[in-house]
Amino acid sequence: MRKSPEISSSRLRTESDDRAGAIGSIYDANPATWREVAKTAWDSFRQNPNYHITQKGQVGANGHVYDVEGAAEATATSPLARKLKGRHLQMIAIGGSIGTGLFVGSGRALQQGGPASLLIAFSLIGGMLFCTVQALGEMAVLLPVAGSFSAYSTRFLDPAWGFAMGWNYAIQWLIVLPLEIVAAAITIKYWDSPISPAAWVAVFLVMIIGINLVGVKGYGEAEFVFSIIKVIAVIGFIILGIILNVGGGQNGDYVGGRYWANPGAFNNGFKGLCSVFVIAAFAFAGTELVGLAAAETANPRKSLPTAVKQVFWRICLFYIVSLTLVGLLVPYSDPRLIGQSTSDAKASPFVIAIKNAGITGLDSVMNVVIMISVLSVGNSAVYGSSRTLAALAEQGQAPSWLAYIDRKGRPLKAIGVASAFGFLAFLAATDKDDDAFVWMQALSGLSSIFTWGSICLAHIRFRRAWRLQGRSLDELAFRSQAGVIGSWIGFLFNVLVICAQFWIGFSPVQP
Repeated sequence: MRKSPEISSSRLRTESDDRAGAIGSIYDANPATWREVAKTAWDSFRQNPNYHITQKGQVGANGHVYDVEGAAEATATSPLARKLKGRHLQMIAIGGSIGTGLFVGSGRALQQGGPASLLIAFSLIGGMLFCTVQALGEMAVLLPVAGSFSAYSTRFLDPAWGFAMGWNYAIQWLIVLPLEIVAAAITIKYWDSPISPAAWVAVFLVMIIGINLVGVKGYGEAEFVFSIIKVIAVIGFIILGIILNVGGGQNGDYVGGRYWANPGAFNNGFKGLCSVFVIAAFAFAGTELVGLAAAETANPRKSLPTAVKQVFWRICLFYIVSLTLVGLLVPYSDPRLIGQSTSDAKASPFVIAIKNAGITGLDSVMNVVIMISVLSVGNSAVYGSSRTLAALAEQGQAPSWLAYIDRKGRPLKAIGVASAFGFLAFLAATDKDDDAFVWMQALSGLSSIFTWGSICLAHIRFRRAWRLQGRSLDELAFRSQAGVIGSWIGFLFNVLVICAQFWIGFSPVQP
């Protein structure tokens, strides 16, 4: 039997001294060591050598051919980092996109349609969105690929549809970033701050871009914290709103349904109701991010079904209940609502409800929550647009340089493009900030409607393909509770909403 070689004590001392010297050199801040650290940090931004994009020979080699299988493989093997955990995904589903659409945009909806139109439109859009997210969840659990629904449109509908769908969704989020920051600048005016809105725009932009440069884990952690704050704020407002409505405010005045009688439940009739749909679509935009995040989730088959099921409670509690209370506590004729032709039209209806109750200080707290929600949704905007652009590039539907993904799994060039659009937020420093908010809100809301309709149609085609392959629905890891019928309802309702928006576009509501 061979003996193991003996190691002298002097050799052990020498190796120990070498290790101690190596550790000591770091703490001594050796310039050579710092150069190595800087080089490692710089190398992390270099392109991932294992990234995949659709090769030139596969896409349009003869000018007419599109390799769908190659595009599907490219999205499935994307080197995006899978670092999102279940808790991140659940908070993204519950409160990830609660932002100025709910807190600020709802004021314009209330002003244009009245409290009844506000409640009806948000309930209908919420019901449609429940069917849409269920359909998306079914496909995303089975196929957690980069690009999610734009990739599904390419695969199950048509590459041309996938191209249009992907760019539509990317543009939606590219517009949301400056929109959220403009809304924040409008909200800050509530305090009559002497600081220029441009300064606040710069602060928000730097923070949002910085969070996204940390990587997907930084996005997940930021959304987790932001969503908790927003959820607590909305629940707190619901409790406070109920107390104020029944006469528990400082003046002890019972409100009840007073404002539904005077000035009334509806404003501008049926046209007012139709005008609220696009605002509701903007407020709900981002719910589908759960599907997009599947490509960067550690265990999508386990985490996604739970996150998708949370959407129902989010729609019911955070939107329907809170907006019912807003409609009870704030009349649609209030001059401070956005959309009114007065110089005071700069406040959230949530803030107005608190202010009307005579509670000092709490209105400023609610404004701070709105600021946090801007950071949250702006964060989601850069995330959603950059991932969609990178996925389009991987499918050969966008310039290939957008598919650049560094060694930390960050689509850096796509993040750069998304961040550049944020500079549109400096429109907040002009006297047309309200107009900029309305236009960007309409663009984002209409883009959401096209997105949701495409998801429903892709799910209908997916189910048909699944059946033609002789597969059973029992084989699916997660099955949509609404089924194909829910997808048909969602698709047809989206078509009706688009038709209604065309009508409003030709014959807008007069202020």
